Amino acid sequence: MNGLGRTRLAKSVHDAGWSAFVNMLEYKATRYGRTFGKVDRWFPSSKLCSACGALQDKMPLNIRTWTCSCGITHDRDHNAALNVLAAGRAERLNACGDQVRPAPGSAQVSEAGTHPKQPTLAWEQAGIPGL
Repeated sequence: MNGLGRTRLAKSVHDAGWSAFVNMLEYKATRYGRTFGKVDRWFPSSKLCSACGALQDKMPLNIRTWTCSCGITHDRDHNAALNVLAAGRAERLNACGDQVRPAPGSAQVSEAGTHPKQPTLAWEQAGIPGL
C-alpha cells in the first residue's frame, strides 16, 4: 500500500484503506455488542467550545491551543475529542435523556429454546393420529 500511496491513485488507495478500517470497526462493535457511531465529516469539533458551545469563526491548523470568549483555554485535540464524545452520546439519547435503543439483553424463556409440539389440527386436538 505504501508503494501505491505515491502514485496518481494515492487518494483512492488511502480512501479505500480508511473505508475498510471503518467497516472493520463497525462490524467489530456489532459483534461485541458495542455502539458504533460516525460524526459528520464537517462537524466543527475543534472550533466548538466544549464548555459553552461557542463556535470560533476561523482556526488554522497551526493553532494548537486557544481561549474561548467564556475564558476557558482549550487544547485543540482534547477539545475536539470532548465534542466528538458529546455528539456520539447525543445521538444515542432521546430528548428525555433515555436510551433510544434498548440495551441488549437475554431472550425471554417464551422466545427461545424448543417448544413442545402443540396440536394444531382438529383431529390432532381430538387425539386422532395423523395419516
